[in-house]
Amino acid sequence: MEIRPLEPEDQDAVERFLERIPHSDRTFFKEAVDDPAVVSAWARADGERWLAVEAGKVAGYVAIVPLHGFSNHVGEIRLVVDPTARGQGLGTALARHAVLEGLRLGLTKMVVEVLADQEFTIEMFNRVGFDPEALLVGHVKDRAGEVRDLMILAHNAEGGAAAIAASGIADEVPL
Repeated sequence: MEIRPLEPEDQDAVERFLERIPHSDRTFFKEAVDDPAVVSAWARADGERWLAVEAGKVAGYVAIVPLHGFSNHVGEIRLVVDPTARGQGLGTALARHAVLEGLRLGLTKMVVEVLADQEFTIEMFNRVGFDPEALLVGHVKDRAGEVRDLMILAHNAEGGAAAIAASGIADEVPL
């Protein structure tokens, strides 16, 4: 499995990947991923979006979206894995990659939003050094109209040698 930057020529492969994502998971995309213009814009972004590719097929996607203004030291991680590749460590690899890239971008904090009942996803991000920071009760309405709780997890890298070492990626980052 190769994790590499998203390139303009990946647009068709990314669109096919997104078509494989169940509609129940699409609630959590913050962009209109059914719109080819959105995927095209992703492919033109500089160094903030990566693909996990195996045998020419996209199996995962991760992005770091830097925040602005007084939160310009924070990046939001957006991660999705093909349903057929889940539970095999790909999400963890993409999350670790995002942390490393966030540090290279100069971010000192990264956040990710997950449903509070997604225990597997929360555990995965915990293993990469993320901790629960906020619980927003009734914050998400899914496509079925069900209201659910949202958890915000954060990775604070400020003075982060200990956090990075604890997350198991110390050898990958020059500290």
